[in-house]
Amino acid sequence: MFEHADLFTAIITPFTADGRAINYDALEKLTTHLLATGTKGFVIGGTTGETPTLSETEKLDLYTRFAVMVGGRVPIIAGAGSNDTQGTVDFVQKLGKIPGIDMALVVVPYYNKPNQRGMIAHFETVASASPLPVMIYNIPGRTGVLMAKETVVTLAQNPNIAGVKQCNTMADFEFIVEHTPADFLVYSGEDAQALFAIAVGGNGVISVASHIYGSQIREMLDDLEGGDYLAAGALQRQLTPKMAALFMYPSPSPVKAVLNDQGYEVGDCRLPILSLNSEEKATLYRALGTKEAQA
Repeated sequence: MFEHADLFTAIITPFTADGRAINYDALEKLTTHLLATGTKGFVIGGTTGETPTLSETEKLDLYTRFAVMVGGRVPIIAGAGSNDTQGTVDFVQKLGKIPGIDMALVVVPYYNKPNQRGMIAHFETVASASPLPVMIYNIPGRTGVLMAKETVVTLAQNPNIAGVKQCNTMADFEFIVEHTPADFLVYSGEDAQALFAIAVGGNGVISVASHIYGSQIREMLDDLEGGDYLAAGALQRQLTPKMAALFMYPSPSPVKAVLNDQGYEVGDCRLPILSLNSEEKATLYRALGTKEAQA
């Protein structure tokens, strides 16, 4: 199912106007849009989905209802990690009971700052108890610790650890591709690495920018697959500053601002992330090269 899934969207979580509930109508509208503009898979309940602000009940309900919306058309990876190993084990076992979820995304433990040996023990413990294949989420900018490339390679030998979402240098990305089994999934979590990740043998990108620029990213990846490297490179060059602009304020506030202006009614961010004010929105649109949202 992951064979042609080169573009995943790490989908936002829409909230109602008061922020107290998930807006499932908005989620379904957005999901339809993303599938129509080239998304080949979803990460639900990741960083972009504001998962730290969701209760366990909200997460399980979100994952259950989202799987029904997607209806098996593309693979779904669901966020399941925390900085508590036993808590993660307990949650992945609940996650495994939801039909339509294909993989559990498990982040490197944050705040605790484990060493490499501790990371290996954490992931092996979770993998041994998980009814779903596990994808490692290596994002040192948020966890405070980097899982070394050699540690990823070691964990890739575990039969229930199926892949990595890697947010670090291309040099580390290339090392992981080169030294892991052929069926181990290696995705970049950095939009600006989308083209390069596939060119060096990775499986694709887990994207935030695809909410807004899905059609352009799809065209770029199709150009690459078709051998038109110059066209693909030109699109990456055009997209890179826009991708950067979508992170100029705490994510997902820029993406939600644009989606709301496009009529998707995804609501505000939950605290501690604030939605953009008018001055910030103006700065964002200047960086995106447009005066206002373009549907």
